[in-house]
Amino acid sequence: MNRKPLLEYINKYINLTIEEEDILFSKIRYRDYLKDQYIVQQGDVCNSVCFILSGCTKMFYMDKEGQEHIVIFSIEDWWTSDLGSFISQTPADYNVQCLENTQLIQFTNNTLEELYSEIPKLERLFRKIVERAFVASQKRIIRNFSLTAKERYLIFKETYPKIEQRVPQYMIASYLGITKEFLSKIKSQLIQNQ
Repeated sequence: MNRKPLLEYINKYINLTIEEEDILFSKIRYRDYLKDQYIVQQGDVCNSVCFILSGCTKMFYMDKEGQEHIVIFSIEDWWTSDLGSFISQTPADYNVQCLENTQLIQFTNNTLEELYSEIPKLERLFRKIVERAFVASQKRIIRNFSLTAKERYLIFKETYPKIEQRVPQYMIASYLGITKEFLSKIKSQLIQNQ
């Protein structure tokens, strides 16, 4: 399996020695998932945090009426997990499902604790990952309260240009908190205004 994407990601935050890299890669596991497979299911305890080597996932909440509410999409060089469940080791509020065949590097809770002991600077890396996830979540909440659906869609297109081409429109609509019909209407208006 390819180490390079994870090492490039890590090197944005910390530098590992060759020995530390060897320790890291001796403890993680690679995992392949097929399209539509679940990495985490609502109600199960999330046992790993995952770095995506290839593929695309969605994290979503399924309400009592069976309605899917997509929280985030993740692609290559991103992380995916129900972070709250992983950190607290309590039942997951969210599902994480593969939208494409997906290759991951998984870190279990126990593995991370061992790595923190053996390579203390990894704790800084994972603190940064959690901080970024928290900030992104806070910004999304504010956008949902303060922006129109059209403005949210334009931000989505600008922020995640690679994702829009890879996921169905009804999923983007779910992410934006609107119907697919309303998303079609927004897109039509944008084309007319060009």
